[in-house]
Amino acid sequence: MSSADTAPDPGSLVIAVDGTSGSGKSSTSRGVAERLGLRYLDTGAMFRAMTWWLLREGIDVRDVAAVAAAAGRPRIESGTDPLAPTITVDGVDVSVEIRGEDVTAAVSPVSAVPEVRARLLELQRDVIGDGGIVVEGRDIGSVVWPQAEVKVYLSADPDARAARRAAEEGGSDLALTQESLLERDRIDSGRATAPLTMADGAVHVDSTHLTLAEVIESIVALAVRVLPGAREGS
Repeated sequence: MSSADTAPDPGSLVIAVDGTSGSGKSSTSRGVAERLGLRYLDTGAMFRAMTWWLLREGIDVRDVAAVAAAAGRPRIESGTDPLAPTITVDGVDVSVEIRGEDVTAAVSPVSAVPEVRARLLELQRDVIGDGGIVVEGRDIGSVVWPQAEVKVYLSADPDARAARRAAEEGGSDLALTQESLLERDRIDSGRATAPLTMADGAVHVDSTHLTLAEVIESIVALAVRVLPGAREGS
């Protein structure tokens, strides 16, 4: 029996893309999903949605007990179309609101609360379901879906990451942007529950000197190599 005969169905493929803030995970993951005809899930948006809801409800995001007690209340739903991903809280589209400065400043402490991670982990695994999806985050290959057929750890040097993020935000101060990104990485790497780390078996892709198209191509190539039956747009 050939390796192609024993390869998993490409429709069940899960590609896990983890990495540092500002390394291009979102654009890359959406591009890979579009190229391969897969769904897409931004787990970071789910944590941002939880954070947005906590702030709206007036809950102190640094009060771990209060955040833990409230974590089960909001209904968070993620759309999986890579061309038009959505995120709603209690039926309200918050795609724009979750990218605000207040949410960005608060999302790391919220993400460190075990009850929040447990709640969203359940939702993330429900969305992944039978596969056919590219999932981006900080702990996808290590915690959320360690059985993923393709695992990628995406990084870039701090200067490149800050320049990209500042451009996305319409020309933010580079030094302050870099400081914010590094602080988020420090918090997320040091938390006790599901820290940011490169998963066992992950391929490290440094995007510092690569174009977006080149990064996407490298991950598409990994998918086709791991699953001989996979083809673009399948």
